[in-house]
Amino acid sequence: MGSIRTWSLALIAGIFVVVVAHQRSHADAAPAGSRPVAAAALSASPAAAPLTVSPAPAAGRVTGLPDFSELVAQNGAAVVNISVVEKAQKGAGPGNDQSDADDPLSQFFRRYQMPAPEHAPPSHGIGSGFIVSPDGYVLTNAHVVADASEVTVKLTDRREFVAKVIGVDKRSDVALIKIAATGLPIVHFGDSSKLRPGQWVIAIGSPFGFENSVTAGVVSATARPLDENYVPFIQTDAAVNPGNSGGPLFNVDGQVIGINAQIYSRTGGYMGMSFAIPIDLALNVENQLRAKGKVSRSRIGVAVQPVNQKLAMTFGLGTPHGALISAVEPQSPSERAGLKPGDVITSVNGHNIDQSFDLPTIIAEIPPGSEAHLGIWRDHKSNEIDVKTVLLDDEPAQAAANAGEDGGGKLGLAVRPLEPAEQKELHTRGRLLIEEVSGPALAAGLQAGDVVLGVNGAGVASVADLKREVARAGHSVALLIQRDEAQIYVPVDIG
Repeated sequence: MGSIRTWSLALIAGIFVVVVAHQRSHADAAPAGSRPVAAAALSASPAAAPLTVSPAPAAGRVTGLPDFSELVAQNGAAVVNISVVEKAQKGAGPGNDQSDADDPLSQFFRRYQMPAPEHAPPSHGIGSGFIVSPDGYVLTNAHVVADASEVTVKLTDRREFVAKVIGVDKRSDVALIKIAATGLPIVHFGDSSKLRPGQWVIAIGSPFGFENSVTAGVVSATARPLDENYVPFIQTDAAVNPGNSGGPLFNVDGQVIGINAQIYSRTGGYMGMSFAIPIDLALNVENQLRAKGKVSRSRIGVAVQPVNQKLAMTFGLGTPHGALISAVEPQSPSERAGLKPGDVITSVNGHNIDQSFDLPTIIAEIPPGSEAHLGIWRDHKSNEIDVKTVLLDDEPAQAAANAGEDGGGKLGLAVRPLEPAEQKELHTRGRLLIEEVSGPALAAGLQAGDVVLGVNGAGVASVADLKREVARAGHSVALLIQRDEAQIYVPVDIG
């Protein structure tokens, strides 16, 4: 019996040794770094899970989508709904000549020979805004309140206040209004100059009257010029519709970086592009409206146009940039300082002018009467000049339309001298009238009736002057022309 027990124990021990040896042989064959720890193999506790290392996210990779709920909870109470009653328009009521002949009310007044009302019924409008001070100052769009006879502000707690319009600035489309309340929640401001395309933005407003609606998107572009104004708009794809105007545009830190102002649409509703006024510009306007009820801007008295590739080559610029002066107002600060058509303004007070629309914006922010230090490009070299700014009036001449860009071959112009009486009739100082246009000149956008003023920055007063300057030019010339009341440079490729 004892011998059987002894043989059984020996057999079990032998099997154990074989198993351990087999495990060790597999461990030796395993790749480095994947061997099990011997203590763990022999321990009675569960084996530790193998360590896995996830690869680091690639640079620029989006790792998740943000949750805006806390941002909205903290800032939504400072966003207000604005409703307006617009001023009645005299002479627009039923029975007037401007009324629709098929309108039943118009027919009623005509049939019974009753006097028609002098005013049309007042119309109503809606918009949005946001509180910028605890004592009731609210920023919104100028187009929301500019023509209103009554402005009502509704808070998220459903209190309503009749607002006083402190000031309206139509050039920037910014307005400041005030309600009689204290202890109000306010928004906080960010730096709109630091925005980059691709960053998240959030719009809160009252589209179609649906109060405190939240939409989100990304910055599509910055410094977008629209029309002929002084606003470098922020373009986003956040959904904005009628009623959102005047509402805030937030960054992901809960800071206002813009005022929603416009949409690009063929239907009247959102089509993927909305535009906001940068808050830096809006706060400058707000400070002036609060202090004096109006905004003062500067001008220097030039009309400018973009510099395209052909114009850059003609004037010897390495790359297209700056604002090309196409006209200088008589007796303006620019004329007194010595600026002339053909100069390219490349900087103002150290700020580079990349696009022509940068110039009016930067000049406008300089206090009237101050000196503007301009960097200019003239005669294929850099120069500097100081211009004293003056107050911008109601009819500025700060921009000119862009000209056509296509063309090639010879000039293709037939011109004749203008008589003094013709110069007076056309309100021009130019002396050469274009009578026929063909070839490259036609393709470049020149027209019969244009008045030629100069070539490549040099004035021309005769046909001989024109021929001489064209002969001196290289493969392209920049003709300064007057068309109606505007002066523009037109590049023409002459081969």
